[in-house]
Amino acid sequence: MTVTLGVHASNPSLYYLARLPYLDEELAPLGEAGAFHHYTDGTRTGALLAEGTIDFGGTGSTPPVTAQAAGHDIAYAAVSAPRPDHGALLVLDAGPVRTVADLAGGTVVLGVGSWQTHLLAKALRAHGLSYGQDVTPVRPAPGEDQAARLRDGEIAGWIAQGAELAAARRSGDFRELVRTGDVITDRSVFFTRREFAADRPEVVAAIAAALARADAWVAAHPAEAARIAAEDLGGSPADWEVALSSLPWRLEPASAAFVAEQQEAADIFHAVGFVDRELTVADAHLPALEAPVAAALAKAV
Repeated sequence: MTVTLGVHASNPSLYYLARLPYLDEELAPLGEAGAFHHYTDGTRTGALLAEGTIDFGGTGSTPPVTAQAAGHDIAYAAVSAPRPDHGALLVLDAGPVRTVADLAGGTVVLGVGSWQTHLLAKALRAHGLSYGQDVTPVRPAPGEDQAARLRDGEIAGWIAQGAELAAARRSGDFRELVRTGDVITDRSVFFTRREFAADRPEVVAAIAAALARADAWVAAHPAEAARIAAEDLGGSPADWEVALSSLPWRLEPASAAFVAEQQEAADIFHAVGFVDRELTVADAHLPALEAPVAAALAKAV
């Protein structure tokens, strides 16, 4: 059997695993082989799982919630440690926006449907504003320079991550209105089909071990990892090294505490109309998966 993992640039663990031999090494003792399906939009992960194109995927906190809302029968497999410095909501330092409340009536550019939606929706809610009503969330268009748009006053805010965030911080032109860790845990989240997880927990554990080994490689080789990202995705190696060094590179089983975090997100999304029904996130949690995943992660590192 070939186990297919979905890979996109927004999930760093999978991005680097696809360039390393660890997946086949971990699957071989189980008589399995690994393959990678590359795609660009992480918000499609739930649909790709449901249609069988991939068997396992990873995103930020929002796509598994929207996948569950769409009726996809997913199961959480593992999560990263919190990523407090992964991203930030930036505003022009010399501009009129001084607080989150000042975003009312403005446009914020972000990865709609990604973890960035969770960040913005929760930050707005804490200040009495509603995502999609008081603020206009807009996806970035290919080739747009969001830093230039902020400087020109075209947009009120921009949620940045990776090398773009490092470059924006380095410029000194912007202020971090909201730092990710001040609002959400912002974990990297790995999930699969419930049937796959229930029938083959040893395979899920092996994938988790491979991911942990990939994470350890990046943590030990930040300059090489940064060079790979810069050549493939753009940006400077120096900015990528700063961005990659801000990540924890540590995985954990999907626990009840994590489910509570996701439930809070699901409740906020329903309240603001981002998902059209109430969800019970625990339906996507398999407690029996925690022990084999924890054992695999411990052995891998």
